[in-house]
Amino acid sequence: MSFTLVQQATPRLHRSELAVPGSNPTFMEKSATSNADVIFLDLEDAVAPDDKEKARTNIIAALNDIDWGTKTMMIRINGLDTHYMYRDVVDIVEACPRLDMILIPKVGVPADVYAIDVLVTQIEQAKKREKKLGFEVLIETALGMANVEAIATSSKRLEAMSFGVADYAASCRARAQVIGGVNPDYSVLTDKDESGKRETHWQDPWLFAQQRMLVACRAYGLRPIDGPFGDFSDPDGYTSAARRCASAGYEGKWAIHPSQIDLANEVFTPSEAEVTKARRILVAMEDAAKAGRGAVSLDGRLIDIASIRMAEALIEKANAMSAK
Repeated sequence: MSFTLVQQATPRLHRSELAVPGSNPTFMEKSATSNADVIFLDLEDAVAPDDKEKARTNIIAALNDIDWGTKTMMIRINGLDTHYMYRDVVDIVEACPRLDMILIPKVGVPADVYAIDVLVTQIEQAKKREKKLGFEVLIETALGMANVEAIATSSKRLEAMSFGVADYAASCRARAQVIGGVNPDYSVLTDKDESGKRETHWQDPWLFAQQRMLVACRAYGLRPIDGPFGDFSDPDGYTSAARRCASAGYEGKWAIHPSQIDLANEVFTPSEAEVTKARRILVAMEDAAKAGRGAVSLDGRLIDIASIRMAEALIEKANAMSAK
């Protein structure tokens, strides 16, 4: 292993991340009883300019008056290029001890995160805030993706990154048809077979971006979270997108509609078979250590240190779900 050891972000259950507009108090009340692991109350894209100040007031009341249970509560502030951002941070952080995290949109360079960190740090010191806030950043522009590794090390508050596919597609001028979906034109054509027939194989236009962000997160101890799937009337499409990310190593996915919450939780919950195997790996490791054996094997296969760490991470996640 490298001599450089990276500290892992604050562990949180993060299978589903529900977006709730701050301009709708009814939606906020309903979301509190949902199965979402993480909820972000939105001040940005889901709120019209004329409603920004009212949404801020709504969110302060909701965070202070609603019982959110054990959910991780987050706000998505407006962008650093707007005049709404500083009041989003100051008003809500000063007034809401229940707040756990801030979601920073359209992060392009490390200095964007640094700016919010300075502001939050001063508020925490001035108000003697006991709970230190965490950050999640949205990588949703070409600039952000180009600087994703540097952004990953921009603040000790940083816990997670989300891939914002809609704005990323716009930034890259991609011809997306459904937010988070695929395009039949993004495909490859096979050579002709003996009968002259050719087949078309659809490709995933987001694979490179998702993998690059994933690697940056895992290299620097952050949680990688996939962003929205726009067609909430297509549960199969949502589930397919979630499974692709889960198999690659993502920890969760956004839900822009309550119907997507349970889909995300199911996909990103380890199966009983996976948990059982992970426990067996750890038992085999303990038995080998007691016997003084350097090599660890299970079911005829050698278990390396990577397998052990993967098993430990899976068990930790399973225990967090049991506690919930």
